[in-house]
Amino acid sequence: MNAASVVHNGSTPSRKEEEVSLPAIPVAQSPESKFREYLASRPKPQRFTEQQRQLLEHIFSKHRHFDAEQLIDELKRAGRQVSRATVYRTLPKLVDAGLLRKIELGNRTVYDHDYGYPFHDHFLCEECGVMIEFQSASLDSAIREVVHQHQFRVRSRTLVIRGICASCNAAKAAKRRLVM
Repeated sequence: MNAASVVHNGSTPSRKEEEVSLPAIPVAQSPESKFREYLASRPKPQRFTEQQRQLLEHIFSKHRHFDAEQLIDELKRAGRQVSRATVYRTLPKLVDAGLLRKIELGNRTVYDHDYGYPFHDHFLCEECGVMIEFQSASLDSAIREVVHQHQFRVRSRTLVIRGICASCNAAKAAKRRLVM
């Protein structure tokens, strides 16, 4: 099965922002209970705070890719009382707990839902910044085959294919037609 969806990266896109996501998958625990379990399982157990609860609730209320600064701005606009320090301290813990996936995009780090969301890869438009999520059974199969051939044990996978999206390609083509 191949599927694709568009999720803006939170920057100001050049076209109307959409929230389209791949369908959620059933999970045994809520993100909050999974994170509480993670914190309790640390060599030195950590407490779950009200700021962390607000942060988790906000992150999992919708599916978007975001960086730390965008998250801080969104939290302020939503009237949530979460400090910058809490955001920066908690994001790596959410990745370690398996709730978020960290995606390096050059000098920018964005986060994506990992828990309760099907595995997927991304296209990144270098013009408008849109991230298009996709699933590809044939790509997954090819990777499994290569992993098996090399007897490699995969711990994680992040695939980001950079280029120009269909909308930006169409806009460039229209602009070229006007120039001619």
